[in-house]
Amino acid sequence: MSVDLKRGETLPIHINMTFPALPCDVLSVDAIDMSGKHEVDLDTNIWKLRLNSYGHIIGTEYLTDLVEKEHEEHKHDHNKDHKDDIDEKLHAFGFDEDAENMIKKVKHALESGEGCRVYGVLDVQRVAGNFHISVHGLNIYVAQMIFGGAKNVNVSHVIHDLSFGPKYPGIHNPLDGTVRMLHDTSGTFKYYIKIVPTEYRYISKDVLPTNQFSVTEYFSTINEFDRTWPAVYFLYDLSPITVTIKEERRSFLHLITRLCAVLGGTFALTGMLDRWMYRLLEALTKPSARSVLR
Repeated sequence: MSVDLKRGETLPIHINMTFPALPCDVLSVDAIDMSGKHEVDLDTNIWKLRLNSYGHIIGTEYLTDLVEKEHEEHKHDHNKDHKDDIDEKLHAFGFDEDAENMIKKVKHALESGEGCRVYGVLDVQRVAGNFHISVHGLNIYVAQMIFGGAKNVNVSHVIHDLSFGPKYPGIHNPLDGTVRMLHDTSGTFKYYIKIVPTEYRYISKDVLPTNQFSVTEYFSTINEFDRTWPAVYFLYDLSPITVTIKEERRSFLHLITRLCAVLGGTFALTGMLDRWMYRLLEALTKPSARSVLR
């Protein structure tokens, strides 16, 4: 273990998740870090797969609705007066044909049981931050028209893969295979992640820089008075300590020692078995005292 001295590098976030109850048209990814800067768009590579009610792929699209906002803007959007927001969206989208068509399309997708698989890589700065997947890309008016309220947004999800770098032999990513299904309720999931920078050193001297992590999960139910919309948040922080894992070969002397131990044990065991077998056969073949008297 040593102090993490990396500077100016990016942190790769590998995402592969399925939202079985939300169509791709309403899903968006919002990423922000503690510095307020957004480097996500430099190397963002996120794709969405449309899924039918059986989970089969029926379409693919590049995620163009990556939402990127400054801290203050983000807070402002959530704390803005609801009525003013609705009025603003009505002005912009109220009788707009594109908005109406989009609403009809999404409602049809919801009725058909469409889902969405989101996968790809986010390259972010190596500072604490968060990203979340939700319907926050929609304006409030359109979201209200589609869902009729936050409590009807179902963020049930399956995490196929969430990792922060390439996999090394023996790595365990605790969120892989996570299934969270909601029935007759809605709410927000928050995963608090502690990232540990890790170096894996192979026997060949090649070094694989990656990260492992631990996670704590929290779920909060949405009620009628909440102004927030359901989402799945991943809030991450980085450890200042790097863990180095090395592959090493055992020495020839160690091999000889183990070989001697195995041979010695085998010799001792066969000697014991030989003595036991001899005594058993002796007891079976020795004539009894009664038969001798007769």
